[in-house]
Amino acid sequence: MDAAIKVHRLLGPGLLESTYEHCLAHELHQRGLPVDRQLALPIEFDGLRLDAGYRLDLVVAETVIVEVKAVEALSRLHEAQLLTYLKLSGLRLGYLMNFNSVQLRHGLRRFVR
Repeated sequence: MDAAIKVHRLLGPGLLESTYEHCLAHELHQRGLPVDRQLALPIEFDGLRLDAGYRLDLVVAETVIVEVKAVEALSRLHEAQLLTYLKLSGLRLGYLMNFNSVQLRHGLRRFVR
């Protein structure tokens, strides 16, 4: 959370999601945390493992999904997306972060599956 707050404080709202994702990954690496960016998330369907094009923005320490947004407001669709990612990945903790908020705390949601 502290890393995300630093990124938001230094950059402010109004940039592309990819910018926040890249900077947050860098800041987490600087703090010694392993981070995977744009990690492929295959789905299993009818006994097949399919690459359906889903990508997790950030996975921190192989345990936490961080879904980065830069939108006017978070919606239930964004929440459903993260909950589905948690279900498909088998991970239990995820954060939805909207960097387009005036204050990051207003664009932050935590989910536990």
